[in-house]
Amino acid sequence: MLVSEWVLKWALRLYPPLLLQRIWVKRFKKDFKGASIVVRKSLLNKNYNNSIFGGTLFATADPWYPLLFHQIFLRKGYRVIVWLKSAEIQYLKPAHTDLHFDIDIDDQTIADAERMLNSNGKFIRTFHIEMLNRHNEVCVNVQVEAYVRKLDIPAE
Repeated sequence: MLVSEWVLKWALRLYPPLLLQRIWVKRFKKDFKGASIVVRKSLLNKNYNNSIFGGTLFATADPWYPLLFHQIFLRKGYRVIVWLKSAEIQYLKPAHTDLHFDIDIDDQTIADAERMLNSNGKFIRTFHIEMLNRHNEVCVNVQVEAYVRKLDIPAE
């Protein structure tokens, strides 16, 4: 579904799986070329060690690249299916404060994805996310592998 940055931001802010884990979209960048995300520490996502539960941090990294690529390619007239193919997470420091991160998709990455979609019908790329605490210290590193496939090309 083609939506504006504002509509998707508010839909995801109110989406129960994100809302209840205190995952908050601060903003989507123009044309969905990025996002700013925060996960707030609260009673709902705090673990035994008084830090943010690791499952919440993993869920925080999960949806953003697929959502961004989906909106980018819908605007270009493509029918695509997009998902997170794999992810790997490293917990470097306990998340005793809120965490935040920004995602950016540059024009070259979009051009590469479009070229791959037009040549073989799919695009797969790994992206890096660093979640920072209030002191801008890296607490979590996540490698996510986004998968984009044109729907008018048969899957292998």
